[in-house]
Amino acid sequence: MTALSLNLQSIVDLTDEQFYQLCQNNNNLRFERTATGELIILPPVGGETSNRNGKLTQQLFNWTDSDGTGIAFDSSGGFKLPNGSDRSPDAAWVTLERWNTLTPEQKIRFAPLCPDFVVELLSPSDSLKDTQSKMREYRDNGARLGWLINRKSRQVEIYRLGKEVEVLDSPDKVAGEMVLPGFILNLEAIW
Repeated sequence: MTALSLNLQSIVDLTDEQFYQLCQNNNNLRFERTATGELIILPPVGGETSNRNGKLTQQLFNWTDSDGTGIAFDSSGGFKLPNGSDRSPDAAWVTLERWNTLTPEQKIRFAPLCPDFVVELLSPSDSLKDTQSKMREYRDNGARLGWLINRKSRQVEIYRLGKEVEVLDSPDKVAGEMVLPGFILNLEAIW
């Protein structure tokens, strides 16, 4: 099953509040919305991808707990990007400094910012082209570091703010660089 995209603009232009309520009223579904208002219904992933994503977020959360400089998010966390899109990366991280500028209401809803760090773990139902486009969108909206992990090809595409994409073939690990100093993702648990 692949993601389903709906263009409802000729019928309704959902406000941020309406989109939020749509997500809350259908919490068994996962939605994203593009900057042009296209509604994307994301299918659930299979057991293997879910397990690998759990291992990925576990490593990020463990590092975040010990580091203490930011907040980590799993795939259910929504972000309102500066370009107007609503996205939910498979894993994300935001500095405490940026997180603490948000109001309590903003922290409860889809955070109105682009994470400093994002990860997308390509599942069999994901389009590589669409996911690469989403990664560029994160980078163009301020993500300082992003990883697109493609288990099938055993590649990691690294997206950095203001730089070209770097592709690593079959790495054992990948480092958080200056964005997440000291964070090393063990990819053996992901492959």
